[in-house]
Amino acid sequence: MTNTFQVDLRGIVDLLSHHLYASPRVYVRELLQNAVDAITAAGTPGVVTIESSDHTGDGTLRIADDGIGLTEAQVHELLATIGRSSKRDELGFSRHEFLGQFGIGLLSCFLVADEIRVHTRQHGAPAVLWTGFSDGRYEVAPGPEREPGTTVTLTPRRGAEHWLTGTTVAELARLYGSFLPVTVTVDGTRTTEDALPWSGGYHATTGYAQRTFGFAPFDVIELNVPEAGLTGAAFVLPTAVNPAARGGHRVYLKRMLLAESVEGLLPEWAFFARCIVDSTELRPTASREALYDDSLLETTREAIADQLRGWLVRLAATDPHRLGTFLHIHHLGVKALAQHDDEMLRLVEQYWPLETNAGPMTMAEFRARYGVIRYVRSDDEFRRLAAVAAAQDVILINGGYAYDADLMERLPELDHSIVVERMDPSELATRFDALPADRELELLPFLSTAQRRLDRLGCEVVVRDFEPATLPSLYLLSRAAAFHQELRATRDRADDLWGGVLDALDHRSVPPERPQLVLNHRNPLVRRVSVLGDPELIGLAVEALYGQALLLGYHPLGPRDASLLTSSFLGLLDRAVPREDRP
Repeated sequence: MTNTFQVDLRGIVDLLSHHLYASPRVYVRELLQNAVDAITAAGTPGVVTIESSDHTGDGTLRIADDGIGLTEAQVHELLATIGRSSKRDELGFSRHEFLGQFGIGLLSCFLVADEIRVHTRQHGAPAVLWTGFSDGRYEVAPGPEREPGTTVTLTPRRGAEHWLTGTTVAELARLYGSFLPVTVTVDGTRTTEDALPWSGGYHATTGYAQRTFGFAPFDVIELNVPEAGLTGAAFVLPTAVNPAARGGHRVYLKRMLLAESVEGLLPEWAFFARCIVDSTELRPTASREALYDDSLLETTREAIADQLRGWLVRLAATDPHRLGTFLHIHHLGVKALAQHDDEMLRLVEQYWPLETNAGPMTMAEFRARYGVIRYVRSDDEFRRLAAVAAAQDVILINGGYAYDADLMERLPELDHSIVVERMDPSELATRFDALPADRELELLPFLSTAQRRLDRLGCEVVVRDFEPATLPSLYLLSRAAAFHQELRATRDRADDLWGGVLDALDHRSVPPERPQLVLNHRNPLVRRVSVLGDPELIGLAVEALYGQALLLGYHPLGPRDASLLTSSFLGLLDRAVPREDRP
């Protein structure tokens, strides 16, 4: 007897195609999953046989298994589950039980089929034939006698015929099911392999990485997280990658491919690795295309992080040269980890060379040579001060690269005897030689004229002896002065309300040190300017030296500074060219 029923399959299929599954190709995965579950439930070795539309002769696709099969009561329960599963969350929840999983997996076939026939029989029960149609109708009737197991037949939708062809089906069967613990054939050709790739040793694993990911890994790290039933391998990338463009990982659940690019399996700092793993315990989302972010996934992520960290520590102990090569490629990831991990911070301190004004060296080497770790926080600041500081025997580290300054500041947490100092540019002036008292007295008229000229810029003029003698002047801006300059610039750009707030903050602050224009008395140009007798000519020359100091020190030029530099050069040209010779 045939019973005909009606459910809102069209709404469910729309939900599946627009909200649950990213592509119709998942229908092969869902059919394979149903077949493997049925074989697993039967408790005996089984075979899954797929005949594509190229072999059936009538345009259909058939997939058969010798698993446990379904009874008529279970078929009705299956359809009842489908009828209730009208929301995405319910679809996801239903997957936790075998029948619901079977039902939702079966419905995915409507992405490519207009008609689905399920011919099934459980041992000791009669065969059942269930036929479902994409318009919502389905029929349940006694089926022809058969051995225990299930056969699913798909009749393609118009325009979806290519999804059922031999080439496509074989490709998808290998993609999703090549590691399944049962034998799968497509049109008589086996698509499953005998073992997981990472169980075959280092060379087999690296060969798999080359075939699958397209690169020969720098190294392979074995992964094992018993709590998640997880095994696998992490492939260390041989070239640098953009941390913001982290790739996903190839994840299998019970040896069925979940997705080729799963995120969230590794911590963010581990962007230098690509993983392939299989887990028996991690949970998929409703779409079975991502991992459910629960406490077990968090535990797994932490365990994998520990194993990556352990690999780095072992590399440092056994092959420092290879570690140096790795750090040269992937230093950003290790330094990101070192912000919170003491072991990684020790590794970075010992092996990662930093830029200094005495050449590249590690923090450990720097500390051994100079005692105090002295640094500046920005690359611009380092460029301003590096040569002058080196001439005064002040060795500086450039902390302007990602994470470097933060890591240096964290070193005392490892060892309280480590001294780390951030260099204030104004400190350099204290290391310059003062002029002899008689010479300072001779320069007072010059300094007074120069100071009056730069008072409107809020800059203090001083004269010192320092190396290199080729540098005529140096503009030094302390951190406090830099803060107040930025505060005032922001206040000038703000509206009335915020301008008033910033103005109040500025007035409450301690009066800042003024920037200094340090004129180098060892420089012949400065000595020549200092003996000029014409106050106007002195003013123009000092303004030109001020502009030059800004440019040589990589300081930003504001509109007022640019205007001053132009007017000083024009004034000097006017003095150099007689009026009658000017154009």
